[in-house]
Amino acid sequence: MINIYDTANLLASQIRETEEYKEYQRLNEAARQDDTNRTLMDEYKRLQYKMQASLVAGGTMGEDDVKRMQQIGSLLQFNQDASAAMLAEFRLQKLIADIYKIIADAAGIDLGALR
Repeated sequence: MINIYDTANLLASQIRETEEYKEYQRLNEAARQDDTNRTLMDEYKRLQYKMQASLVAGGTMGEDDVKRMQQIGSLLQFNQDASAAMLAEFRLQKLIADIYKIIADAAGIDLGALR
């Protein structure tokens, strides 16, 4: 009998061996060496999660938070280290989203509303 949790742990281990994961770890660590980058990246991520939670709940994020997120995004975009780390994180998230879609399809879960 297959233990699904063992399979999930194996998948997690295999994800940590991917180029996407290794590149994300390397670039994120480099970007976070700078205190300003670390602070801005953390704030951007906090606002990003806040926006996602608001959207899931059927609401919207406050105008001030949206503006702040855009300002921080602009600053990070022009910082080579932070921009590279964020792009690497996006690629890793894409990999994980692809895996999630495969699992959802196998379970018969329709992700159409999330596209």
